[in-house]
Amino acid sequence: MILHPAILALLVSSLLTCLMVCYAGWYGVRILTSWDIRSGSELQLSLERRTSLISTIVSYALAFELASLFLFIYTADHLHGMFVGAMCAAGALNVNGYGYPLLVLKIVNFLLAGIWLIVNHADTRGYDYPLIRVKYALLLVVAPLVILELLLQFGYFTGLHADVITSCCGSLFSLGRPGMAGDLAGLPGRTLALAFYAGMGGTFLSGLYFFVRRKGALLLSLFATVTFGIAIAALISFFCLYFYELPTHHCPFCILQKEYGHVGYLLYFTLFGGGLAGMGTGVLVPLLHRGSMARIVPQLQRRLAAATLACYLAFVLIVSWRVLSTPFRLGG
Repeated sequence: MILHPAILALLVSSLLTCLMVCYAGWYGVRILTSWDIRSGSELQLSLERRTSLISTIVSYALAFELASLFLFIYTADHLHGMFVGAMCAAGALNVNGYGYPLLVLKIVNFLLAGIWLIVNHADTRGYDYPLIRVKYALLLVVAPLVILELLLQFGYFTGLHADVITSCCGSLFSLGRPGMAGDLAGLPGRTLALAFYAGMGGTFLSGLYFFVRRKGALLLSLFATVTFGIAIAALISFFCLYFYELPTHHCPFCILQKEYGHVGYLLYFTLFGGGLAGMGTGVLVPLLHRGSMARIVPQLQRRLAAATLACYLAFVLIVSWRVLSTPFRLGG
């Protein structure tokens, strides 16, 4: 099973990403300890010559890290037919003990990689390397998580055996099921839906305030981050029921399948894109007054804020349209 093309692509790309990030991390240690932009020493000149190339290489590696989250979910969903009891990616991820920890770690790495790319983009637009220490310090946080992801991914794919009987999504995401999946499914759906619309409303209002007054980026980021978590919980406990038109089907993976128009990919792309852009808006706030960032950060924050609002608006329209257009209604 490890010879499956998608699995090989994920493993090879994860290995290459790990190698590039680790090399850049080792190089980053030298920058953190020896970087001095005022110096004309041979070491400083060598660091300046290499940092541009290394930043470019790491940018490509972490850009694939973003894409690999969706490729991993697609692969898990595509493999579910090989296991008895699995109906979607939920069952495939439950084949062994690595699946769900790996998924959570890939989500964390998705967000960290995206934040690094945002910080790196801001740094490359400055003429004085204003964020050089910040981005390499962040890379040292990302590097061990990328290594752990490679190990978990290898353990997961090598541990896939077709003779294993796994649980279906209806069992995993059922009320009263012990574990995180059951807890999310058991959350009060209507209450979360109200919290979701309140969070989205706060995000849009804080975004409007940010564009009108040119301040409040941290407030927008806070609303976007909190709403990101609420949206995931609300999707599982409430909105999924309207896509499936079943009062007990809370699976967040079945909406990725053809029967539902693969709408899940659009939902997750807009949700994760908006969440990442919103977080990035706030991450740039303490970097505003570093060197040449005073003229670069506000422009970048406006683009990120616009991306946040656009992505979240698309997500709200999709789930709201589904709730209003289907004849299905929750009783009680």
